Amino acid sequence: MSVRAALVTDHASRILLEGLVDYAGLYPPASVSMATAVRHYAHYRASGSGWMLGRFICPANALEEFSTHADPLLPRDAGAIPWRLAAVASADIAADLAAMTAFNARHRVCFEECGALVDVYEVRVASTEDIARVDVLVPTTLTTYLELPLDRAVALLPHVAATGRRAKMRTGGVTSEAFPQAAAIVAFLTQCIDLNVTAKATAGLHHPLGGRYPLTYAADAPIDSMYGYLNVFLCAALLAAGGTSTDAQRLLLETNPAQLAIDDVAVTWRAEMQRAVSLDRALLQRVREHVLVSFGSCSFTEPVDAVRTMGWI
Repeated sequence: MSVRAALVTDHASRILLEGLVDYAGLYPPASVSMATAVRHYAHYRASGSGWMLGRFICPANALEEFSTHADPLLPRDAGAIPWRLAAVASADIAADLAAMTAFNARHRVCFEECGALVDVYEVRVASTEDIARVDVLVPTTLTTYLELPLDRAVALLPHVAATGRRAKMRTGGVTSEAFPQAAAIVAFLTQCIDLNVTAKATAGLHHPLGGRYPLTYAADAPIDSMYGYLNVFLCAALLAAGGTSTDAQRLLLETNPAQLAIDDVAVTWRAEMQRAVSLDRALLQRVREHVLVSFGSCSFTEPVDAVRTMGWI
């Protein structure tokens, strides 16, 4: 395996990992305070791994609290890249939209000196009626992810596609029951590709590769199987390249880092075997832009440190 010490913009790992992790420190199992989450996000942005950081995940009804803690830390140089946020819906969509509008207007006043922008909205839906309601209430100009129950995703995704919205899948949680079957994840990704629906993932993806890990940070946390975020994104790439559902499930469940190799050109799965699968830069770029954009994680350091240990960055 060949990995350059200094990444360049077209290296396969850069394409696969850049902006991948949306920081959700407010949510379980981390569940840190807003003040702590904001400080963490500022630190991560300034770190050498900041290029892997995506949006700050914030409840829509907590945006004012976010501003209170973030204002002293926001970038104040002209032309600086603003902090970008994804607002998670409350039960009151109209109130959420008003809060997002007020937040963006407040920060736009000093946009050349400091910046924060809510440009994504995430809403849980459970039915075609929910999808239709969100589509009526939320402006089409606002990038909106509709989180679907995976056991109904195949039936609901055509309705998401008809709205032009995006989809979101939950890949784990703090209990064993929260983790879906591999077949359900593969079916979700296959349907997204077939319908040209862009998606994101959330929950349970703290580690690059799947395995048995503690489900929370408690000393007595239960240990169970968790999916790896590399598995999920490479599974999406394999399906986008025309791979079979059977192979996609096998890749999703891969736990041996020796079976994956990365270099300037591609990620290769089972490189030492006769039937190796190569996922090249162009494919990875297409997947990151149009199939699976990012994943939410309550930890940023875990996903980064572990992939560094693998030698991928």
